[in-house]
Amino acid sequence: MMILEGLPFAIEPMQLEDVPTVSAVEQVVFSMPWSSGAFEYELRHNLSSTYRVLRYLPWHQESDAERRLSRSMRRLLRPGREDRSLLGYGGLWMMVDEGHICTLALREEWRGRGLGELLLVSLIEAALQNAAAVVTLEVRVSNLRAQSLYVKYGFRVVGERKRYYSDNHEDALIMTTDPISTEEFGARFDALTAALLARLQAERDEPAPLQPSLVP
Repeated sequence: MMILEGLPFAIEPMQLEDVPTVSAVEQVVFSMPWSSGAFEYELRHNLSSTYRVLRYLPWHQESDAERRLSRSMRRLLRPGREDRSLLGYGGLWMMVDEGHICTLALREEWRGRGLGELLLVSLIEAALQNAAAVVTLEVRVSNLRAQSLYVKYGFRVVGERKRYYSDNHEDALIMTTDPISTEEFGARFDALTAALLARLQAERDEPAPLQPSLVP
């Protein structure tokens, strides 16, 4: 697993207590968002899934301090507030020997820093840990930025799902990697993650501005 020691970021398993914030981000990022109940079901019942969250540790430490207070005191201090330290999340379904990326999202104000790439890396690592043969996903045909990232990590288009997205009837591209257990894939993956780690190290002290709704 990619070592983030010394960086202000952490990738952690998604917990039930993360669902309200994950759901809030989901509503902003996606035009066809999952419900909070869908995330709760996945965490409680889908034993073939892996969900991870990305945290900004300086803000998470503040949250930890609040958690040591009583529940009633926390409600007084931050009534209905999101966990601002949770920057993004991703999910992977294991389907026989295929790791399928079912969701990947990042707060808009944190984009362009390699953090979406970090979440993608964590999901590919999860697929490797679960002995997946390949990793697959669907992506909107208009989402060229995401497609570029996926191609960078060895995904290629293998098909289309016509009118897949019900909000605007946009087509989806089906993308998959070559076998991820090969030396060739491993060498490329290691090189890409090393470059990403160097980038994160270079930008480590530049937090994104808070959105107005998240200002304490």
